Amino acid sequence: MHLEANALGAGLGYAANDGPRFGEYNGINRKGTYGIFDLNAVTRDEETGTWTRLFGRNIGLEDIQLRAEQQRQGDWGYFIEFSRIPRFDPLTPATGVGGIGTNNLTVPSTPTTNGNFPIGTRRDALSLGFDKFIYGNWDVQVRFKNEEKEGARIFGRGTTSTVPNIPFGQFEFTPEPINSTTQQLEAKLNYTDTRLQMTGGYYGTLYDNRNSALNINGGLAALASEFNPIALPPDNQSHQLYLTGGYGFTSTTRGNFKVAYAKQTQDNPFINVPVLTGVPSNLQGRVDTTLVQAGVTSRPMPKLNLLADFRYENRDDKTPQYVYGTPGSTTDGTNDVRSVKRTSAKVEASYALPASFRVTGGIGWDQIWRNTAPIRIVSYRETTDELSYKLELRRMMSETLTGAITYIHSDRDGSPFQQTVVTGGAPGSNLIAPINLADRKRDKVRLSSTWMPTEPLSIQFFVDNAWDSYSDRDGSGLGVRKGSYQNYSVDASYAFTSSLQANAWYSFNTTSLDQASCEGTTNNVCTSSTTNPIWSVAIRSYSNNLGAGVRGKPNEKIDVGADLSYSEITDKHNQQAITAGAPIDSIPNITTKLTRITVYGKYALEKNSGIRLDYVYDRYSSDDWTWQTWIYADGTRLVENPVQKVNFFLVSYYYRWR
Repeated sequence: MHLEANALGAGLGYAANDGPRFGEYNGINRKGTYGIFDLNAVTRDEETGTWTRLFGRNIGLEDIQLRAEQQRQGDWGYFIEFSRIPRFDPLTPATGVGGIGTNNLTVPSTPTTNGNFPIGTRRDALSLGFDKFIYGNWDVQVRFKNEEKEGARIFGRGTTSTVPNIPFGQFEFTPEPINSTTQQLEAKLNYTDTRLQMTGGYYGTLYDNRNSALNINGGLAALASEFNPIALPPDNQSHQLYLTGGYGFTSTTRGNFKVAYAKQTQDNPFINVPVLTGVPSNLQGRVDTTLVQAGVTSRPMPKLNLLADFRYENRDDKTPQYVYGTPGSTTDGTNDVRSVKRTSAKVEASYALPASFRVTGGIGWDQIWRNTAPIRIVSYRETTDELSYKLELRRMMSETLTGAITYIHSDRDGSPFQQTVVTGGAPGSNLIAPINLADRKRDKVRLSSTWMPTEPLSIQFFVDNAWDSYSDRDGSGLGVRKGSYQNYSVDASYAFTSSLQANAWYSFNTTSLDQASCEGTTNNVCTSSTTNPIWSVAIRSYSNNLGAGVRGKPNEKIDVGADLSYSEITDKHNQQAITAGAPIDSIPNITTKLTRITVYGKYALEKNSGIRLDYVYDRYSSDDWTWQTWIYADGTRLVENPVQKVNFFLVSYYYRWR
């Protein structure tokens, strides 16, 4: 239901089918009857200028929202709000694992399936806020939010690595218990006058996980000895002080800035205290982040606009390093401290040319510095630098047609790649340049146009294309090679009359990524033998999306409307061998289709009351093979109907008042 101000609605809905995907976030996931109540009441005290509002949405469903607020114009305001965000996992475990939802699980030692056990999470958030205008141009705002999250999510223990005494590829179903509290507090002081606007404040978060470890009884003996207990997300907190604002130097020149300092800590005790000498009982984790940003916009001439912006962010990881593992393996267990400094700047100029043309040009620079660990197991470089150029031409071709074309080129390189090493100084694999560190050239072309041939008709076109080319490391021929992205869309709306309007849209987009790899190396060389075959993957993702809608009011008592949307998404991997060697198992394609039709009709019984009928048809289908044949070592399977159809009917009554 969608209510106007000063209205309430009550309805009864019926789902004719089970629909885990349809009800993933609202709880209408099973066949049955559902009650719904909505409220939106607004009043104003004319004598004091005080507004009062009561709002309720989806009362009776899982995704409920309630809010009460009051505000006196130019003086004060406050609110209290409750919201619930559920998430029902569309995959239903058929399992014999006991204790799901707690941090003490029992896993069968032999494959067992006792029945279906739906899982999911629920987040209940209580928010409070207070605003107060104080002396002069000052005001203060305070916001507090307490969120309780409960439930369980899909999780498992096991490994694909070669670990002593553990069979390769053995996993057990061990769902993670969710029972945590997240608190957020923000307090800020604002100042506003004709030239200067400024905000200074504090923002803090506290995360408390009531389950520090997952304890597992039973299961495979090898997994029980290596993966029990399992640490769960630890308690942590963050605190930030910031100052942001803007200043109008003249009527045509304005500056903006932001400075912030944040401290994040994690000192929750380890679930197992390390026995190595000198190692503390907790991580003593600390990350300090400093941010400085400044920008200016100006129009020194009627036809010329200028923009400049600078940003610096230093993420300083001050977590102390210790050797937590046993020396002698390929890595010694030293925790990885990751500090990152990022500096970026850009300048742009826009100039109005004759014949209604406007040209915009700009240049941007972005540098990222990362600290270097003495022992590294992946290719690494300390800095990456990216330089980008932008050129845009825009023109109003007529009073009804406006178009623009934009071209952006960026080039990323960086410092030399560093040799990967393991304990003892032995070289590691140095063949692959990670996608976020590899040299890359990117070209983007964007076309957009808005056409209004007649007053009731409006059409918008949009084309966005990008191409990436990557350089491999040291001539290995491996790693990511190229990528691309294309998006084409058209959106049209037409008003037949003042009481009948329609719209339609279509979009197509595709993303691709080509890369090459091999199975293992010999002396850091990927050969074309049966032990080290070189193979490629050409990942493709295609998406077709279309929709249409109509709204009509045939007379004073009747409102009707309908919407249709359809999406089809296909993912392909296109694996193939490049050199002679062992055959490459091809990963099947996955296609997912989503269709939704909504129809509504409103009939006014009186000027301020009426009946509304809603109908929703939702169809989900997918040939996702990921979980269809997968069976955990304990016998658990994750079950989902590949084709889900839902017919949902809602009858409601609404009442409005002044």
